[in-house]
Amino acid sequence: MAETTATKKAGSKRPAKKTSAKKTPAKKSSATTSSARKATTEKAPPAKKTTRRSSAQAKASAEAPPQRTSGARMAGAAREVVQSMTGKTPESVTGIERADEGWRVAVEVLEMERIPSTTDVMATYQVTLDDRGELQGYQRVHRYVRGKPGDE
Repeated sequence: MAETTATKKAGSKRPAKKTSAKKTPAKKSSATTSSARKATTEKAPPAKKTTRRSSAQAKASAEAPPQRTSGARMAGAAREVVQSMTGKTPESVTGIERADEGWRVAVEVLEMERIPSTTDVMATYQVTLDDRGELQGYQRVHRYVRGKPGDE
């Protein structure tokens, strides 16, 4: 009986199922892909425009006073000074003023953190900088509790 089932299976042919062949794009090699990517991303830098200056223009710019630095730049320099001197991170710049020979900047610092935060100990430092942003003076001018009324 085993032979008959084997012959039946061998003798019976079913038509093969047609499978749809999926067309997959051929993969590009990484060398081809990267070189193509480089070609599209690498563009020649724009040509620099050259302008000729007259001798009068060159002389005028040589005699011009040095450019003044901005208050925002001085505020950043003052924050760096306070952080390096105290080791504490400044919270804010609360004042900036142009002085005769530079800038005066007031910087607020969290000196002692407490819970609740309304009892934190704060300090105001005054930093004096010259026009180049170099330190001329540094001083703690006020220390107070954050939540205390009239602390300004």
